[in-house]
Amino acid sequence: MASLKLKPGDRPRVLQGHPWVYAGELQSLPAASCNGQALELRDARGRFLGSGIYNLNSQIVWRRFSRQRAAFDRAWLEPALRTACARRMAEPVRRLVWSESDSIPGLVVDQFDSLLVVQALTLAVDQRLGEICALLTEITGAGEILLRNDAPVRLKEGLVCEVRSWSGGTVLPRWCDIGGVAFYLDAAGGQKTGFYLDQRREHLRVAEYSRGRRVLDAFCNQGGFALHAAKAGAAEVLGIDSSAEAVMLGRTNAERNSLRVEFLEENVFDYFTRERSRTWDLIVLDPPPFAKNRDRLDEAIRGYKQLNLRALQRLTAGGILATYCCSHAVSHDAYLAMLSDAAADAGREVRVLAYARQPEDHPALLHIPESEYLRGFVLEVS
Repeated sequence: MASLKLKPGDRPRVLQGHPWVYAGELQSLPAASCNGQALELRDARGRFLGSGIYNLNSQIVWRRFSRQRAAFDRAWLEPALRTACARRMAEPVRRLVWSESDSIPGLVVDQFDSLLVVQALTLAVDQRLGEICALLTEITGAGEILLRNDAPVRLKEGLVCEVRSWSGGTVLPRWCDIGGVAFYLDAAGGQKTGFYLDQRREHLRVAEYSRGRRVLDAFCNQGGFALHAAKAGAAEVLGIDSSAEAVMLGRTNAERNSLRVEFLEENVFDYFTRERSRTWDLIVLDPPPFAKNRDRLDEAIRGYKQLNLRALQRLTAGGILATYCCSHAVSHDAYLAMLSDAAADAGREVRVLAYARQPEDHPALLHIPESEYLRGFVLEVS
């Protein structure tokens, strides 16, 4: 196995355990003929640091998959896949594999009953998709595998974007029970892998506070929080999203489940500006990431503060605010400080009822801050 060597004098994150190495951190770069192969990494003094997949096309040229000497082949992939599946709870809907957190950098697998949705986000994984899909079928007994390989990050790996099934057949939209509510799952055309599985536990948590309350689900997507709130006995539910497709799906889901939910296509900030006098007993804020990197952190914090301030001003006494952030660049402490500032500006007393994290099937690794991206708070406001 060929070796990479770190530059002397630098202190890259890989020396603290992070699994990524950038091109500028290496003394030299092997030729493109090594792309997709497993290469060893050594520090400037020649000490072995691990085995990783290499791609000269990517800014992240090396991604560790093992701290031992290992080849990225079936002998490695099969036990890694079996271990990843075994550490998940036996649920019909779940995330089965999550990239570096399961020692297979660039592989994401979500399960929706008998359908597996696979994303190959690195060249090495893409080159081994046939073997990976065969192993996943053997391990899970899946009836079909959809290759949802249209994420823009593939372009940075020198890969084309495409969506196709492994069998060559057509994967049609279907109804899928997620937490007791039927959702219209368009795995081939919807966002990500068809559903944001990282929030399914929070849908149920917030529903526990919803009975008899007037509920606003802001950035509702296809209505995860709104539908569960209505099912739990909310007195009134409104879901807002700027996406016409999301609003249409929300209405379709509500009709399928015989639930009374109103959906509105509008920018959430504009809605709060327009409806200054309307109040709610429970508000959910689950926006898309405001900061995809630390360069936009200050701007993102300002955006989150304005959003949460407006929600705090619209809550009745004793109301509930469930607020979430999926920007990994925004830390738990930074988000908490922002909420404290917003509460002070709103003149509200706020009590923390619950802290939210991503579910166990999206495991975070200590040495990869990027793997812990979802945080939130359920707050009681007086």
